[in-house]
Amino acid sequence: MTTTPQRRMTDLETLIWRSERQPTQSSTVALLEGAPEWKRLRAVHERATRLIPGMRERVLEPAVPVGPPAWIPDDDFDLDRHLRRARLPAPGSPAQLLAFAEEAATAPLDRDRPLWEGTLVEGLPHGRAAYVLKAHRSLSGRPGDLPRAETIPPDARSLALADVARQALTLPLATGRLLTTGAHALTHPGAAAASTLRLAVSLRRAASTPVAGSPLFHGRTGVSWRFGLLECPLDDLRAAAHAAGGSVTDAYLAALLGGIRRYHERHGIELDEMPVSLPRDPGGWVGSVFAAPVGVCDLAERIASLRGITMTLRVDSAQDGLAALAPVLNRFPSGVGAAACRITAGADLSATNRIGTPRPAYLAGARVERVYPLGPVPGSAVSAAIVSQGGTCCLGLTMDGSVVPDPDVLVECVRAGLEEVLTLG
Repeated sequence: MTTTPQRRMTDLETLIWRSERQPTQSSTVALLEGAPEWKRLRAVHERATRLIPGMRERVLEPAVPVGPPAWIPDDDFDLDRHLRRARLPAPGSPAQLLAFAEEAATAPLDRDRPLWEGTLVEGLPHGRAAYVLKAHRSLSGRPGDLPRAETIPPDARSLALADVARQALTLPLATGRLLTTGAHALTHPGAAAASTLRLAVSLRRAASTPVAGSPLFHGRTGVSWRFGLLECPLDDLRAAAHAAGGSVTDAYLAALLGGIRRYHERHGIELDEMPVSLPRDPGGWVGSVFAAPVGVCDLAERIASLRGITMTLRVDSAQDGLAALAPVLNRFPSGVGAAACRITAGADLSATNRIGTPRPAYLAGARVERVYPLGPVPGSAVSAAIVSQGGTCCLGLTMDGSVVPDPDVLVECVRAGLEEVLTLG
């Protein structure tokens, strides 16, 4: 039996992987100046799959879930299963492109293969093209997490047996750590109480909704996804944030809330606050849920309020609380973990701010004009993500079609909220 050093999922990755009941992959829609040559695009992907961890790896679950899943090489990897090309019928409008991306995003990935798919979409006006990438959020990574590298047995049964043996060998060490922790708590009760309080606050943020949700967003199913795309100059958004004494994230959140307020007003509903999740990581795993000031019409006041909230969340993350529980929840049937994930996904709006690049980008020789991030709706009615590309902020909205029957109206309202924020600059 041969073994090779591979990676294990972290405890939090394991919890979300095993608790998944609906597609949780993220999408990216890149608009290209022209269609790249197919052979060159294939060569770029062939090279990337050999350099980027996960692109040629599949998930191996232990036969009995006594340990976390492992990433192992897919010996049957075939690039043609993951890289495709499609052509939109005339006229190749933005609405047609979004419809294509929506259908692709909600189609489940094959969990026995590497968890990504890329599609070159041709047929856009003036010879332009698009690249639609779909990847499971376990591939997105999270800052601060280091995957465990170890020698992984090549089959599920051997992996389970290896986990049982490893846990038996480490039981005395774990017992010693427990006794040491208990002794420290007895001799330093103040520090132990403070640590426990911090964990309790994180768990409370993860497992509670601070305010009632919007009546428009009740009963969401997460099955139907609708996409919307917006953009603005990065310098303008940064100037608006600076004028109000906030960060780019604060200005971005203020624009979203302004749009949400307008959308509710269109439907005859006044909304003062709503639960909003602000994940720290690009995968949108878990975010601290806070009461967002939707009803604050004064823009400077709204940004100032958000500034105080986001500064607090920097040092108090719900992800820390759920991560602490993940090793315990992973010992139970997956339904228990799924219930825990549903509890932490009670926000009406989830918003992430991803790292972009100020420099021009190219894909197989084709200039990338825009990059729109489109996250999943992990229990939220609306998932928003923003990234900068060459000086332009690209904002992607993923809306739950079961509670947002008029996505074009919501996109229009968020556009108005964004334009309002930009007037501060």
